[in-house]
Amino acid sequence: MKDELFNDLEASVQEMVGILRGEVQASRVTVVDSPDVKRIRDGYHLSQGEFAAMLGISVKTLRNWEQGRRRPEGPARVLLRVAARHPRAVWDVVRPSAREPEQATNGDRRPGAS
Repeated sequence: MKDELFNDLEASVQEMVGILRGEVQASRVTVVDSPDVKRIRDGYHLSQGEFAAMLGISVKTLRNWEQGRRRPEGPARVLLRVAARHPRAVWDVVRPSAREPEQATNGDRRPGAS
């Protein structure tokens, strides 16, 4: 049984080498679209520093994404998709309205309330 597993593994590695060299076509290809971070940021008309602060990330991370050295993953990827599709929702969360009172800690603290 061990020889059979080893032979299967060796055949898989040889197939992988052939695919990488372009000699064999892969049986399936998975494409994961990465968000166009610079386009999203440009849509907000923000500098790298402002956009990074809005997302809660470092400017270095944002630059790496924009220059293709890294890709956003996990929650950052989802947040960028939301930012691209629903900018009003993002602005609503990150830029509090002047009309909204700050959360009261003690009784009714609406503007004009005594």
